[in-house]
Amino acid sequence: MNATEQQLKRIQEKLQTLLRHHAALQKENGKLKDELKELNGTHQEQQQNLDSMKQQISILKAGGGGLSAEDKKEFEKRINSYLKEIDRCIAMLGD
Repeated sequence: MNATEQQLKRIQEKLQTLLRHHAALQKENGKLKDELKELNGTHQEQQQNLDSMKQQISILKAGGGGLSAEDKKEFEKRINSYLKEIDRCIAMLGD
């Protein structure tokens, strides 16, 4: 085998190694994308749970009378916001 053929063989071997490595990296990338998608879904669920718990705490404080004046104003703003949203939805249904 002459030098050119040997060099060509080494290049082919390196190319095969690179192709295997590329395929492995693509597979790992796919797994990581799936994992990221799952973690994002979990994060959204946890964020929704957190928001729900914050609302529950706010309601419990309001029911227990343990709200400061500032908290009462914030609670009233939130209630008014909900009422406006409900009114807007009812108006949309009436159209």
